[in-house]
Amino acid sequence: MRPIIYLMALNEALQQEMERDPTVFVTGEDVGQHPPMGVTLGMLQKFGPQRVVDTPISESAILGLAVGAAAAGLRPVVEIMFLDFLFVAFDQVINQMAKMRYMFGGKAKLPIVVRCPCGGGYQMAAQHSQSLEAMLCHIPGLKVVMPATPYNAKGLLTAAIRDDNPVFCLEHKKCYTMAGDVPQEQYELPLGIAEVKRPGSDVTIVATSYMVHEALKAAEELAGRGIEAEVIDPRTLLPLDMDTILKSVRKTHRVVVVHEAVKFCGFGAEIAAQVAEAAFDALEAPPLRVAAPFCPVPFSAPLEEAYLPNAQNIVEAVSSVTPAKA
Repeated sequence: MRPIIYLMALNEALQQEMERDPTVFVTGEDVGQHPPMGVTLGMLQKFGPQRVVDTPISESAILGLAVGAAAAGLRPVVEIMFLDFLFVAFDQVINQMAKMRYMFGGKAKLPIVVRCPCGGGYQMAAQHSQSLEAMLCHIPGLKVVMPATPYNAKGLLTAAIRDDNPVFCLEHKKCYTMAGDVPQEQYELPLGIAEVKRPGSDVTIVATSYMVHEALKAAEELAGRGIEAEVIDPRTLLPLDMDTILKSVRKTHRVVVVHEAVKFCGFGAEIAAQVAEAAFDALEAPPLRVAAPFCPVPFSAPLEEAYLPNAQNIVEAVSSVTPAKA
């Protein structure tokens, strides 16, 4: 273990997988010459232009290339510069990569990883700051991971590259420079296993991506009020580890779900609904959601700050359903 930042944990996972498996290659806009987020820094020099492939500015072409390469036996790792740009190529996502293995009766494997920076906080405005994971989670045939820490980023990306199905790795831009302890050797974190980030007995907080860090801040403040919150990071949204979430809810009897995406039709609604269906008898308060308002992400710094969910919003939600202890 040694501390490295999130983006370097991703870089290390990519390099180690490319060294291990010659069928793995990286492609996307500027991934070789001028990596926009720095994740593929130094890889062109190490692996050459046949395995670190700069592409034209055409998301549809990039993902079409990945679908064809994967069906032919390679393992492409695609970088889409911003998650927002993915929708230029949604036919390739929804009608091709998500369905080909099913429609070929399992004979065609689609081992594709699509990496996408997501989320707000940097005044990049409405077309570069969205959290759109719920749209991907609605498509059968895809897998979706949202690592919140450097350790999870490396382990989940490694598992995603080795998976024979299309996996979307959504990386919050605020996480890129966060540091954490990461093993130097290769390791895999199985998809579909949640992590209990903080144990607690009074309320379950399920938070995704960068909101995990806001939830942990909120849990510390709540502890000062006598409320012990259990914080769970699902880590992967598809497949989703509801067993860990339900076990926690049956212990705490309350649940608050937190994500940065807009609340309406957000992924938190799916978690809340499954909790209500499977553990209604254990609940002592209604499931609550903390999320962004139904509005495009503002460009203005103070407006964006007001728009994005934060630890104080989580504290207020938890306090509304959890009685403080004397």
